[in-house]
Amino acid sequence: MAEAQLDSFPSLFSLDGKIAVVTGGSRGLGLSAASALLQAGCSRVFISSRKAAACAAACAALNAQPNLRPGARAIAVPADCATLEGVRSLFATVSSQTFHVDILLANAGATWGEGFDTHPDDAFAKVMDLNVRGVFNLIREFAPLLQRRATVDDPSRVVITASTAGLGVGTLGKQGTYGYSASKAAVIHLGRNLAVELGPRGITVNSVCPGFFPSKMSNGLLELAGGVEEMGKGNPMRRLGRPEDIAGVVVYLTSRAGAHVNGAAIEIDGGAMWARGQLDVKL
Repeated sequence: MAEAQLDSFPSLFSLDGKIAVVTGGSRGLGLSAASALLQAGCSRVFISSRKAAACAAACAALNAQPNLRPGARAIAVPADCATLEGVRSLFATVSSQTFHVDILLANAGATWGEGFDTHPDDAFAKVMDLNVRGVFNLIREFAPLLQRRATVDDPSRVVITASTAGLGVGTLGKQGTYGYSASKAAVIHLGRNLAVELGPRGITVNSVCPGFFPSKMSNGLLELAGGVEEMGKGNPMRRLGRPEDIAGVVVYLTSRAGAHVNGAAIEIDGGAMWARGQLDVKL
């Protein structure tokens, strides 16, 4: 039957020769995603974060992986994506080394935990600036590079790292992450707007919404909640997120397999949001 014929299924999840930019790529989910992009076939992955030493260390680890295509490499580009100047500096460096970009992973993010009554204005502003305004600036500045080789059959991809905290209720109380939760809700909706805006230009925009993954950002909340094992017991899958969980979804969205997915927000939390029928998440 004609319906059973798939076009080159072995290459469906391949990123052979693609060029990617990953912000916040020196650690945590960003580093896991960057590793997946390289191992799936990307020829170059630009790794950005505020600290030059962290970028360099991440690239050294990524370039030492055994499963890379010949000549593939990660390239360190330190930049502060919370500011327009930082985003433009990143763009200038990347555009000086490549004519186009196929994949943009807007992963850089920040959080702040403090009670409602004492929650500082400058902390709220810092989180919103990086998690929302910075993402918008990043996508706008990189749109020309993303458009250059985009086609209907092979669109360029933007993936925003959001959170299940942007879909339900985040952490409240003494370590309330009010700005973080609000920023993730905002950036998910921003992604949907940009999906419609940029789709005709050959660019898809999707969001991934991780739940709890052990990381430097989440470890403080994990400790307050009793640790990794205790948190895992409350998950329908009886564990927390692992690097391959985020890696698989990012490769799906950026490969030919995800070419017709646009404006989506994909939860990666083992079903924790829906446990006991409650929209109650902790990160």
